Amino acid sequence: MSNERGLTAERGGLTAEQEVVDGLYSRLDDLRGEAEQRLAAIRREGPSGSPQNRSERDAFATLYEDRIAQLDAVEDRLCFGRLDLRDGEHFYVGRIGLSDAEHVPLLTDWRAPAARAFYSATAANPGPVVNRRHLTTSGRRVTAVEDDVLDVDALREMGADTALAGEGALLAALGARRTGRMGDIVATIQAEQDAVIRAPMTGALVVQGGPGSGKTAVALHRAAYLLYHHREQLESKGVLLIGPSRTFLRYIDHVLPSLGETGAVSTTLAGLVPGVDASAVEDDRVAQIKGRTEMAAVVAAAVKERQRLPRADRTIRIDGRTVTIRRSDIRDAQAKARRDGRPHNEARAVFAKEMITRLTRQLMEQLDHTFGDEDRIELERDVRDDRNIRIAINLCWLPVTPEQLLRDLYSKPHLLDHAARGLTPDERDLLLRPPHAPFTDADVPLLDEAAELLGEMPGGRRRRSDEPSAEEIQYAKDVLDTFGDGGMVTAESLAARMKGGTARLSVAERARGDRTWTYGHVVVDEAQELSPMAWRMLLRRCPTRSFTIVGDVAQTTASAGTRWWPETMDPLFQSSWELRELTISYRIPAAVAAAAQGFAKRAGLPVSELSAARELDDAVGITSLRRTDDAVSAAAGLAREHAEGFADAAGGLVAVIAPERLVAATRAAVAGTEIEVCTARESKGLEFDVAVVVEPAAIAVRPGDLYVALTRPTRRLEVVHAEPLPPGLAG
Repeated sequence: MSNERGLTAERGGLTAEQEVVDGLYSRLDDLRGEAEQRLAAIRREGPSGSPQNRSERDAFATLYEDRIAQLDAVEDRLCFGRLDLRDGEHFYVGRIGLSDAEHVPLLTDWRAPAARAFYSATAANPGPVVNRRHLTTSGRRVTAVEDDVLDVDALREMGADTALAGEGALLAALGARRTGRMGDIVATIQAEQDAVIRAPMTGALVVQGGPGSGKTAVALHRAAYLLYHHREQLESKGVLLIGPSRTFLRYIDHVLPSLGETGAVSTTLAGLVPGVDASAVEDDRVAQIKGRTEMAAVVAAAVKERQRLPRADRTIRIDGRTVTIRRSDIRDAQAKARRDGRPHNEARAVFAKEMITRLTRQLMEQLDHTFGDEDRIELERDVRDDRNIRIAINLCWLPVTPEQLLRDLYSKPHLLDHAARGLTPDERDLLLRPPHAPFTDADVPLLDEAAELLGEMPGGRRRRSDEPSAEEIQYAKDVLDTFGDGGMVTAESLAARMKGGTARLSVAERARGDRTWTYGHVVVDEAQELSPMAWRMLLRRCPTRSFTIVGDVAQTTASAGTRWWPETMDPLFQSSWELRELTISYRIPAAVAAAAQGFAKRAGLPVSELSAARELDDAVGITSLRRTDDAVSAAAGLAREHAEGFADAAGGLVAVIAPERLVAATRAAVAGTEIEVCTARESKGLEFDVAVVVEPAAIAVRPGDLYVALTRPTRRLEVVHAEPLPPGLAG
């Protein structure tokens, strides 16, 4: 049976659908109004009352705040589909589920099992569905309906009109101009994407897909789907979404809220280590070394080097008496400090206490009288306060921050030679740099590794967001003073209980500020760029190894990244990972895909077979010039021309993607416009209506970079060059 599609603004249903949509928005407004009224009532009550009442009010306030945020986020395209079933019933599909005041369902959440047929039913396998209707809306107005008839005979038997033709919602969405923010695909999810989105949450799911296949969109929709279906499992831990750059995160930041979810943490790798600025760029050879798992042993050795054993015993005089800091005592105290596995900085207290105890014992042995507890404590204080002893103890167990540990390691050859014995002399030389050189992306996993081994500095432990503050502890003390406690609880424990009963901060807010937070699930985009050390860092965030990993090994640009998934995944997940592929490019015109893949195959990149869903005339243009200076001017001219063409239409984004050495000149050439100028790496994960690629041969020094650049446009690719084109791109 053939699959008939259609797009029409008149099918005896536009007015009726508008009435349905009006009703849904009316219910949305009612629910939002109820939540706002209840929140206002709670705020009017103020902070008075018992701790339990305060705790309950805070929890309800956060509940209503989250509900209002969710209802606001789904305002656009609230309802986008309808399923007509063989038994004559039908139901509507949208961003969230809605019921009326009597709990009668009005709108089915796109993630609910009943809605799956909206994405997976086909003419060959329609199941109970005879017709799938797409609703196109602008604001709250229905502008068009499209019917995707899956069983014409059944629909005719039901007395419906089936004279339909055309392509409809998917191609309309694909042809829409870019806005600078990623659009969700909830209304146009295709069958192979839906299968990935709804895959079981067991182990690691790796999604390999070429440019334009919707990997990022699928990852975001999967995050929303998992939060919906595994709420109890994930709501206390949250979902972590790792993106390649802050620009990319701004590009996608509204997608999850628009899908009905506001609880995920979106960040870069650097964002997982609070306070670190990793803005510098370094040589690929250095990044490759830092990304290897051997660097974990290097960092561990650098930490252990701070636990030093002096070459000889040392004597120190205290109040006219001599104590000896013996190497044997230091060795025993260090062994005791290491015994319980605490991080270096936290274990230092055990070491220092043990050394002070041993030195105090020496003093007591020199004094000819019996010591009580108070006398012993006073002697211990004298030992602890002696400046020379403090210095000696610190030299034997040096507290240090992760940042200082790496700065010392990179800037002091003797430390690097000691810690990095497994590296060659040439590799160690590459790691050397000035002590105040800025950190890079490749340093972030090493800083995290160091933070894990070091722990907090003495006296500098950060309060976790779910721990009570000093003010909350004082309030608890006041409560105990007023009401009494029978000696059963402390102010700290009461404050913690009060804190635990509130929801002042969401899971996402608490997790964002806590480097040690572990998540219920982790989604990694552009995962092919991650080094083995970066994967170690992420595995610490999710001990259950529950991951969604999306990427394209043909687009790998990082020197320590992945070029074959099994090579990376097998050591990390053993047999608990699965590979799925997306094979259709919905974003890139066929001619652009052919040009990009022609180059990629000649360059030996591991490209996935990719079918383009769209054919656009005149989608690729190549401009050849004599001089590179002319190429920059010509690229700027082409970009301006396209941008001016979009100015009178419904918008559109134009970007010039240039080699790093030409970026400054190109930016100067398009100054005063909204044209984006970036390197290939900066364009990763983004999309533009028109991409102008300048001097592709210079970009192709890293073949993956050029493949990324060539696959950014949704309408037209302009290639401008003076240098010879790379093989495979010209023809």
